[in-house]
Amino acid sequence: MKTVRIAGVPEHFNLPWHLSIEGGEFEKAGINLQWTDVPEGTGKMCQMLRDNQTDIAVILTEGIVKDIIGGNPSTIVQVYVESPLIWGIHVGAGSDYETLADLENTKVAISRYGSGSHLMTYVNAQNQKWDTQKLQFEIVNTIDGAVEALTKGTADYFMWERFMTKPLVDKGVFRRIADCPTPWPCFVIAVRNEFLKEHFQTVALLLEIINTTTADFKNIPSIDKTLASKYHQKTEDIQEWLSVTQWSQKPLQENVLNKIQNQLFDLKIIDKKGTFAEIVKAV
Repeated sequence: MKTVRIAGVPEHFNLPWHLSIEGGEFEKAGINLQWTDVPEGTGKMCQMLRDNQTDIAVILTEGIVKDIIGGNPSTIVQVYVESPLIWGIHVGAGSDYETLADLENTKVAISRYGSGSHLMTYVNAQNQKWDTQKLQFEIVNTIDGAVEALTKGTADYFMWERFMTKPLVDKGVFRRIADCPTPWPCFVIAVRNEFLKEHFQTVALLLEIINTTTADFKNIPSIDKTLASKYHQKTEDIQEWLSVTQWSQKPLQENVLNKIQNQLFDLKIIDKKGTFAEIVKAV
């Protein structure tokens, strides 16, 4: 039995992994898949890959592309979710800010530098034609940290996946004033290079198993109710989320990587571009 460590956010996108683990799919294939929830998100998972604390990460595309270019010894082996991530832009319920334009030159809460909540702040600012040099950040680590920051006023707005934050909007903790979809597929599967080299066939088998699950995921009976219960969501919100979410079983394409790198470069998030061969390896 080969032990494989994998990390991902505790969000609805990753239920296919948990169903495959609980169903014994990996075990039957001789893989002891050890899942770690990482509520801090992509920046933390990049560090875990660098520090050999995980072998694989299910991670935001823009975050891992930036970190591989910055020296993370890992490779993207596949797109996991093809559809964009819809980032909700939230303020505290009692905030005076009413529109997206009101947020120019205010302070944004982010989980950590290099995270999706950090990088997408630049994408949103560029979309709004704001001066990205004037962006101000407050590190909050998790959603709970963002709640505290926006409630106390140490930060003014927070960008996070809109369906995961919807319960906070429904409770009157946050107000969502706009959305900002990623201009690329949102989640990829990244593997440490050393692990991929030594256990290539294990990674290939693991991808085959998860791809079988994701290909049929939406057809699982009452999957909307299962997701709603597990992630404390309203069933109608989950149904909307399922309608706009598309899992992938394919490698990241070179033209998509180029688009991501070009935008990150234009935003001065990266100061150089990597080659396709350095960043992506099909398994």
